[in-house]
Amino acid sequence: MLSATGLVKTFPGVRALDGATLDVAGGSVHALLGENGAGKSTLVKIITGVYQPDGGEVTLDGKQVHFSGPLDALRAGIGVVHQERNLVPEFSVAENIVLHHLPSRFGLVRRRDITTEARRCLDLLELDLDPDAPVSRLSAAQAQLVEIAKALSLDNRVLLLDEPTASLTGEEADRLYAIVRRLTAGGHAVVLVSHKLEEVFAVADTVTVLRDGRSVAEGRPLAEFSRSQVVDLMVGRAHASVALGARTVDADATPALELRGVETAAGHRDVSLLVRPGEILGWYGLIGAGRTELAKALLGMDRITAGEVLVHGHTVHIGSVGTALRRYKIGYVSENRKEEGLFLEQPITRNIGVTVWRRISRAGLIPDRGERDLVSLYTQRLGIRAASPRQLVGQLSGGNQQKVSLAKWLAADCDILIVDEPTVGIDVRTKAAFHELIADLATGGMAIVLISSDLPEIVTLADRIAVLADFRVSGELVNDRDYDRMSQRIIRLIHAEVTPREAA
Repeated sequence: MLSATGLVKTFPGVRALDGATLDVAGGSVHALLGENGAGKSTLVKIITGVYQPDGGEVTLDGKQVHFSGPLDALRAGIGVVHQERNLVPEFSVAENIVLHHLPSRFGLVRRRDITTEARRCLDLLELDLDPDAPVSRLSAAQAQLVEIAKALSLDNRVLLLDEPTASLTGEEADRLYAIVRRLTAGGHAVVLVSHKLEEVFAVADTVTVLRDGRSVAEGRPLAEFSRSQVVDLMVGRAHASVALGARTVDADATPALELRGVETAAGHRDVSLLVRPGEILGWYGLIGAGRTELAKALLGMDRITAGEVLVHGHTVHIGSVGTALRRYKIGYVSENRKEEGLFLEQPITRNIGVTVWRRISRAGLIPDRGERDLVSLYTQRLGIRAASPRQLVGQLSGGNQQKVSLAKWLAADCDILIVDEPTVGIDVRTKAAFHELIADLATGGMAIVLISSDLPEIVTLADRIAVLADFRVSGELVNDRDYDRMSQRIIRLIHAEVTPREAA
């Protein structure tokens, strides 16, 4: 149904695609895999008209096509959910869903039909959202589901999903993939770009692997490969998973961060949690559980209406992220790196240096050398791949952007770090490096709050796991790192089948 042959695309300083090929049959789910920077998103953007190729061709139903922009691809029946969300924050959920096919009569938009169509698409995802709510009020995960609903509303014959479950929990991802199976059963073609290999093997039929802009496996049945073989193809060598050493936490140490009966304007009630120096506390829950909202309240981005927040045993009142950093050495790696975590139109140097400008400035001026030295240290430590420190962050791959987002907080020398969805859209090798880094930070004495929708990630890293549901803590578990046992206990807490005491 869809074919891309010999695609070439060059950006300043890098060849993103070097003869890549993709062939997708109707009625199938085709996985497109590769590390960050392998060219996956570039290939998707060429197919959907966002980029024009420097070489090669795209055919649809055997006929060569040239798309001057995304609307041309939509009209031809190719829909896409990009890794970077494409929603209008000021518009409502319903308006975003029907944006490309507004129901109208005699030139007038029919608002009742907008709501009806939006509810149909939201119901497909079993998503309980107000169609009239502005997108700007949604969490990153909710916005991701609206993006998916928007693609489903167009009933495209070819649907490209670029990291569609990056911010979703397993339960929400299962719902999406049930819809994907219904689409392929009806003859649609689905291209799935994902770093979550367990999902890929659960839903995909065939696979193409990109490495350094080239196809190293083209349209092969996925059943021919083991997971380790796929990883070997992606990284070009055998991949050794990182074995994280045991970490000892002083149970008698004064908590670095403690919440006592906290309530917030966002809706949290009676939240009591603590994290000690050298400890990783995981926060897990479904979309709408209130994890990110609680983090933002702690940082002064939302109002705490009752209870007490303590830092190193002292009651504090934090009014802004700046106050949290400067007075209490609390850092926050946002789940929404593109809108909240980075300056995409600024170079790497500015992004990493922003948290320490006060420290390195001289007479109100920021010395270039001071910034360069700082950036050099963290680009090497985190393995940030870029043409130069002056490269714009918006030109980096998703994994390298996330490294820059983390580097600026490491440069600030935080005592407490809240990390929200740290490995969203990151390949297996980079994810392992991130896990090792986070574990090393905790071993070095940093207190870390890890918010993640990736249950294996939570079980791999956290010392204790707090399960949130409906803006409350439904239970807290000591992590024994037995994935099967821990996942069952966590799921029981999410669905409140037992009391927190019984689960613990």
